[in-house]
Amino acid sequence: MSGTWELRGKTAIVGAATAHLGEAPGYSHLEIMADAARGALTDAGLTLADVDGLFAVSMHSVFPVLSFGEYLGIQPKVSDGTIVGGSSAVYQMLHAALALHHGLCDVALIVYGSNQRTASGKLHSPSGAENLPYEKPYGLRAPIAGYAMAAARHMHEYGTTREQLAEVAVAARMWAAMNEEAFDRAPLTVEDVLGARMVCDPLSVRDCCLVTDGGGAIVMTRADRAKDLAKPPVHLLSCAGGQTHRQISMMPDLTTTSAAECGPRAFAMAGLKPADVDVAQVYDAFTINAVILLEDLGFCPKGEGGRFVGDGRLRPGGGLPLNTYGGGLSCTHPGMLGIFTTIEAVRQLRGECGPRQVADAEIALAHGNGGMFAHESTALLGSGAAL
Repeated sequence: MSGTWELRGKTAIVGAATAHLGEAPGYSHLEIMADAARGALTDAGLTLADVDGLFAVSMHSVFPVLSFGEYLGIQPKVSDGTIVGGSSAVYQMLHAALALHHGLCDVALIVYGSNQRTASGKLHSPSGAENLPYEKPYGLRAPIAGYAMAAARHMHEYGTTREQLAEVAVAARMWAAMNEEAFDRAPLTVEDVLGARMVCDPLSVRDCCLVTDGGGAIVMTRADRAKDLAKPPVHLLSCAGGQTHRQISMMPDLTTTSAAECGPRAFAMAGLKPADVDVAQVYDAFTINAVILLEDLGFCPKGEGGRFVGDGRLRPGGGLPLNTYGGGLSCTHPGMLGIFTTIEAVRQLRGECGPRQVADAEIALAHGNGGMFAHESTALLGSGAAL
């Protein structure tokens, strides 16, 4: 790709909100989504009557955008229920930007919600309902087994250690300690992670994400309108996605994801490089996610991820502020995390994060991961100073 993206900065996020993070007993996933949507619209100074583009994803509904549109009582001009796993909400920003730029809609609402913790008490995975021919007959424990295989392979090829993986979890907990929304804010050490119950070798329970309820939503519109709304606009500088497989047994390389292609493409679209990023929000369903994705996104060479994260670089005050809300490991993980990486990026660029605020943040990366490293999506966002 030569030159920057023609839509760079032409659309912006003008509202963002979370709802019912942690436990929401008595709430359906639709009620959680609705509260997140209402919060994001209020944040933008808009109402449901303004929404004519609806982008929704769900772990609980076959037709999420239809179910949610009906629940809200709206009939949008543009509807998008693209489901590519936890990266969906990040990837939908690209679709929303295209629809907004071409006048197909004026206000786009992207929303997600789940009550998986209080409804079932365990991770709700749609993979369980699929007949995955190369895996289901063998009783693969998805998704953790796929990530454990990736972690084991990374260790074998590059010498990555469990101590280095544990550093990802410890850093996330330190950020979560400064976030009142975070589900788990208790102190955590590398020794705690290493000594925790082994779930799927080499990943202990502290290498694994939380199982929570929760919802999130963002509101997007064109930049010319965004400047007149309630909050400072956060501009979409680029967004790209890519996929390599559906079943982890079909992954071309267990240590390299499609982020190695869509990440550099997103940076090229934005006219930026990893060194320009002030704060990064990267999908961390498991500690190995951060290690492999930071490599693939270009923050360090392939194979260097363990050493890159292993010296406290991700902790508050370190060289790379990563998952500054606590991520899926310590803040929230209601099945799909992508919307929350974007919301935290927006809040950081607005300067709304209190004690965990990264000083002078102007460029943020939000990255989503779907399936077992199956689909990746990368977005770069910027404050007004970044344009």
